[in-house]
Amino acid sequence: MHGDVEGARLGWCRTVYEAAGGIERLLELAGAWHARVMADDVVSHAFSHGYHPEHTARLAAYWAEAFGGPANFSQSYGDETTVVRLHSGNGRHEEMDRRAIECFDQALVDVGIANDEPLRRVLHEYFTWTTTTTMSRYPDSADDVPDSLRIPQWSWEGLVSGTDPPRPNRGSASDAPSGWI
Repeated sequence: MHGDVEGARLGWCRTVYEAAGGIERLLELAGAWHARVMADDVVSHAFSHGYHPEHTARLAAYWAEAFGGPANFSQSYGDETTVVRLHSGNGRHEEMDRRAIECFDQALVDVGIANDEPLRRVLHEYFTWTTTTTMSRYPDSADDVPDSLRIPQWSWEGLVSGTDPPRPNRGSASDAPSGWI
């Protein structure tokens, strides 16, 4: 089984990155998610301004790093600040976020990850967490995002302690809108 949570606690289980199938499988997942997003009338609005031609590869690299894989995203494209600024300053959009999470869950089915319940659960929890916290903390302006944020790390037990981004000074995280990667 890919996602042996008890094994992870004992230290002999693979990282979430390895269990997910590495960069190749995350590329498939990013492609499946992006296809579903573009087909969704509400979520596709986020891409109406255009997007980088390597969006899927960049997204897969970002997820890979967050799940314990190589730091290719940070080394090649930018840090967490770069990503969060791309998703900031767009106001609150809870319906879009909810639907983006639904698209992610369906993409897990599309690439066969949903068959591995522990892995499906940890990936769903990650995507929901990042959608409703890190990508949603700065609805008013991208200028509010602090410099030099690191990509939060995710394990079988959730957010790795010490890798969570700081909370904004104004308002509380629970007041923040949802956002997405």
